[in-house]
Amino acid sequence: MVNKKERRAKIKARIRGRLSGTPERPRMTVFRSNKAIYVQLVDDLAGKTLVSASSRGMEEPGTKCEIAAKVGEKIAAKALEAGITTVVFDRNGYLFHGRVKSLADAARKGGLKF
Repeated sequence: MVNKKERRAKIKARIRGRLSGTPERPRMTVFRSNKAIYVQLVDDLAGKTLVSASSRGMEEPGTKCEIAAKVGEKIAAKALEAGITTVVFDRNGYLFHGRVKSLADAARKGGLKF
């Protein structure tokens, strides 16, 4: 029997085998904890985080999905400011549903292409 963490690690490894970020088209990776959601734009060739955003320190009330959407808008604004318009989306083993989906939709609406 495979538990939840092992299942996610397996999916994550499969996804990361296919995806890689470059300076022109970085990998947009999402991490979801119980309390917060984090997103980074990573250049895998240099091994550097180009831009990051999270819901830590956000005082605005709302559901977890609404907060994730605000983080998506924030990462899109920071990425466009840094001259990044296209990314490769890495859902990091999470299902493309709920908070992950609302973050991705808000980032698309903010001007990122993926």
